[in-house]
Amino acid sequence: MLSLFLREDPSLALATDLYELSMAQGYWKNEVVDTEAEFHMFYRQNPFDGGYVVWAGLADLIDVLRDFCFSRSDLDYLAELPDRKGLPLFDPDFLAYLEGFRFRCDVHAVPEGTVVFPNEPLIRVQGPILQAQLIETLLLNIVNFQSLIATKAARTVMAAQGDPVVDFGLRRAQGLDGGFSASRGAYIGGCAGTSNVLAGKQLGIQVVGTFAHSWVMAFKDEREAFEAFARAMPNNCVFLVDTYDTMEGVRNAIEVGLHLREQGHAIMGIRLDSGDLAYLSVQARKMLDEAGLHDAVVIASGDLDEWLIRSLKSQGAKIGVWGLGTRLVTAHGDPALGGVYKLTALRPRGEGKWQYKLKVSEQKLKTSVPGLLQVYRCSNGDGKFIADAIIDVSESPEQVSRIIDPHDNTKTKSLKGCAHPEPLLIPVIEKGRAVYQSPPLDAIRQRVQEQLGRLDSGHKRFEHPHIYPVGLSPHLNRLRDGMIAQARALNGNGLNP
Repeated sequence: MLSLFLREDPSLALATDLYELSMAQGYWKNEVVDTEAEFHMFYRQNPFDGGYVVWAGLADLIDVLRDFCFSRSDLDYLAELPDRKGLPLFDPDFLAYLEGFRFRCDVHAVPEGTVVFPNEPLIRVQGPILQAQLIETLLLNIVNFQSLIATKAARTVMAAQGDPVVDFGLRRAQGLDGGFSASRGAYIGGCAGTSNVLAGKQLGIQVVGTFAHSWVMAFKDEREAFEAFARAMPNNCVFLVDTYDTMEGVRNAIEVGLHLREQGHAIMGIRLDSGDLAYLSVQARKMLDEAGLHDAVVIASGDLDEWLIRSLKSQGAKIGVWGLGTRLVTAHGDPALGGVYKLTALRPRGEGKWQYKLKVSEQKLKTSVPGLLQVYRCSNGDGKFIADAIIDVSESPEQVSRIIDPHDNTKTKSLKGCAHPEPLLIPVIEKGRAVYQSPPLDAIRQRVQEQLGRLDSGHKRFEHPHIYPVGLSPHLNRLRDGMIAQARALNGNGLNP
């Protein structure tokens, strides 16, 4: 995480909402800090009106949870916070308790780079309720954002149809931390490189870049600016050609490129940042080829996203590399994933029986699923994903022959033909100790492409994608319906008067 190497105090324990700490003190004062709890993280709707999400951020989450504790400066700050009467908001004895706090929960999670879908648990946290509650905000912040950007990047890469896509978004990102996380998520989603040099250093991502319009404007004319850059960076020349007149800029780039070739170097390409990109790229490609500069690539930038790339492709644009900035790193079109973290079971410390919990809502979409949950992914004989089954851990996946839509009991799907159901939630932390070695970033990135290759094209289309089947086992569905009925009987029938 970027914050870890930008701050003198590396603690991230206060990267949370105040109500998490308020609840923690409440658990402490009521002497239930060690009550065992089970929480699940999931999201409800796919972003960008799409058919899937690329799961990202797990490695950063593991790093943060492994070292989660309160520093001296954290506790000093909390001790200074007043309540409405000017008294200390937090009890000094509670802060003394936090001083010795260490995260000791068990965490199961879906491996990074997996393609995931609404309603299925992506992280399962089990342990003392105070500990499991405290990490909610931090957990959601890390995985929600990186998954969102990785998904946006995957869609953009798909639209580019094999052309490299690079991340140019740091200057438009939501802060330095946001820019760093966006670069990581974008690379996982398939981007070939980044302009973010810090991300290149920390993550090993290839760094790429050209120059700005200010470089051209700093010289007498465009030709002189190109020549000066060629002298400074003879093996890294991509000329931005639209400062004054794009076609004249292409001609100047060609002349300087030919001179570079005479000196034993080669122009890498030109960059178009404005105007009619379809028309200009066709003309520029023709001019470069006629000059014998066949290896010089046409790069496009300027508020691009998957929709515009697809449009330019359909118009026959001759663009070889796509540079994405604002619309990638800000997830244009859907600014938040909306992942949530819900309590699903409780038991007193040392006792064996769990008491399942659920949140009931007038909206079926917001009614949670109780229990200790696992997700099994079913594939057909060709390795294509066909459905995901959410089951209680007490169940055997082989005994689940059909699944039921969590929002509509009349919709079911048979799991006939499911070959070797794969558990998605795997142990990553045990009693606060990391037991999972996160793969290298390149391996996570490759997993995304492998996963997307196993997903039917109907789920990947941009308009009205086919809904991937995710459902509850019949046992879990009956349990949930019974608990909903019981909750409504105890708290009113839920019907409007």
